[in-house]
Amino acid sequence: MAEYQLKTDRLVTVFGGSGFVGRHVVRALAQAGWRVRVATRRPDLAFFLQPAGKVGQIHAVQANIRYPDSIAAAVREAYGVINLVGILSPSGAQTFDTIQHKGAEAVAKAAASAGARYFVQMSAIGADPGSASAYAKAKAEGEAAVRQAFPGATILRPSVVFGPEDDFFNRFATMAQLMPALPLIGGGKTRLQPVYAGDVGAAVAASLDEKACGKLYELGGPDVATMHEIMAYVLTVTGRKRLLLPLPFGLAKLVGFGSEIASALSLGLLPSAFHVTRDQIELLRHDNVVSPEAEAEGRVLAGLGIAPTSYESIVPTYLYRFRKTGQFADPKVA
Repeated sequence: MAEYQLKTDRLVTVFGGSGFVGRHVVRALAQAGWRVRVATRRPDLAFFLQPAGKVGQIHAVQANIRYPDSIAAAVREAYGVINLVGILSPSGAQTFDTIQHKGAEAVAKAAASAGARYFVQMSAIGADPGSASAYAKAKAEGEAAVRQAFPGATILRPSVVFGPEDDFFNRFATMAQLMPALPLIGGGKTRLQPVYAGDVGAAVAASLDEKACGKLYELGGPDVATMHEIMAYVLTVTGRKRLLLPLPFGLAKLVGFGSEIASALSLGLLPSAFHVTRDQIELLRHDNVVSPEAEAEGRVLAGLGIAPTSYESIVPTYLYRFRKTGQFADPKVA
């Protein structure tokens, strides 16, 4: 009890805490006994986070990582700072470089200036300054900028993250619901290691510790699967029969270009399930799995004391709604 009281006197600021991964991070921090300040552009839309902790333990403030003054105010008196802000596709002023490189740098500099003890930066497996993907390149540049501004920062690189609100399994299930065939970009041979959002949240909370300072962790689940295997799994769980159509990368990029144009012409109203960019297709040229080096050195979930959760134990609990009869497996029951 004494330890819990000590931690509740310490404040951690979470940038991007109201997002998909952020809500799991906030919940894990609250359960660990931290006071949590959620820095978000729309704090009025973050009230749903408060029940994750005790009364007064979680509160939201307005901040935008493109505006230094708002960052400085959000990290004031924070013992730890966590940056989860990221985008999957650029939009207007929200570019990869602005958000994932310069934004991460600005948050790290503010945290250092405020005297924060810990800084955790959310990156991604595949981050590479020489990547042909603007997303992966900006993630790597963000890591380097954070390291320079806050040398003791902990960097976390998750594989694709899944959970009830994800844009991964839910997207494929939506496509299977509406389309006669699902595309296997590059033949569906790309290997992924889906990691549960709850485990990522626990990893972030565990990173606020001396043993994690200055380290880079790669976060993956217990199972490695190809895109073909994942698509087939989604069809099995949702009870759908759809053709799995191999799509060469060259042709897929043309589809991505058309999707980008359609999204622009529709003023962003194109359903997210059908919006794919050329940059996202470029990412699929490379496997997204934990490296052998990270495994050997213990820079994985297990190294943070977390047993990874299989996607097969979680995904059916939220994909059942895509079945023809919802939660009822047998149409005769419905």
